[in-house]
Amino acid sequence: MRVISGRFKGHPLKAVPNMKTRPTTDKVKESLFHQIGPYFDGGTALDLFAGSGNLGIEAISRGMSSVVFVDHQYPAIQTVKDNVKKLKIYDQCEIFRNDAIRAIKAAGKHGKKFDYIFLDPPYRKVPFDKIFNQLLKADVLAKEAMVICEHDPKDELPLDLKQFEVVKQDTYSSTIAVTIFSYNLGGKS
Repeated sequence: MRVISGRFKGHPLKAVPNMKTRPTTDKVKESLFHQIGPYFDGGTALDLFAGSGNLGIEAISRGMSSVVFVDHQYPAIQTVKDNVKKLKIYDQCEIFRNDAIRAIKAAGKHGKKFDYIFLDPPYRKVPFDKIFNQLLKADVLAKEAMVICEHDPKDELPLDLKQFEVVKQDTYSSTIAVTIFSYNLGGKS
């Protein structure tokens, strides 16, 4: 695993030392960043189910101002910390060991707003509709925020929420798909 582009291009990233996470492949990562960036002039992101921090670190490398990393697993949080330390980007990161729903609630209570939300949960184990509804309820989405979901193509995504519009949907293999949603505060017209 490595950073693909930006100021940390080519830097290797440590993987989580267990079989409970599946890193985003370079091909998928490159494609999704080309669709949402590929580079940023600031902005904030939430990397839920962060694993090694691969997506959030790539976002920082490409110009994102700050990223909040959240994962429920202790080994994943330690890996994110190691990767952040290695790249010396502590001042751009917040790292929390927490359940995704609780983390969203906490972010809302602290008045945080995110321009980008990366969702890469364990396949078929997390109900996406529950996460999307919590994002709305906690009011953590900045105007025109994007929610990027890496998922199993068979996963059910909340395609009927009026505040979200599917911008792009790609299937990369029988087990990997990416759907990008745009948040519209007023709902679809």
